[in-house]
Amino acid sequence: QVQLVESGGGLVQVGDSLRLSCVASGRTINSYTTGWFRQAPGKEREFVAVIKRSSGNNGVTVYADSVKGRFTISRDNAKNTVYLQMNGLNPEDTAVYTCAADATIIHSSMFDIERYNYRGQGTQVTVSS
Repeated sequence: QVQLVESGGGLVQVGDSLRLSCVASGRTINSYTTGWFRQAPGKEREFVAVIKRSSGNNGVTVYADSVKGRFTISRDNAKNTVYLQMNGLNPEDTAVYTCAADATIIHSSMFDIERYNYRGQGTQVTVSS
């Protein structure tokens, strides 16, 4: 069992940066493949980024094309936290961002939040033009 709590969202201007945190309690975060997803008003939830489980801080990462080169997902095992560093934000990045974790998820399922056993409550990111 693991609980996930996101933080770091807020209201920013175009071009600004934010770093979201997903803190896990209950088990070590590197035991889980952890993904970030987002849902904008009136739109379906979409995959943002994922870091696969591994023994160390580093893990294989995958990004959505829309955020590649701007967002970076990382993990700090000592803090049991997965981060999403978001640079060059634009209004299209406005959404509720949710992290999700699963210990056994396979690669083909990583892009669907419904396939994850655990998820947080989400944090709002609003980018103003």
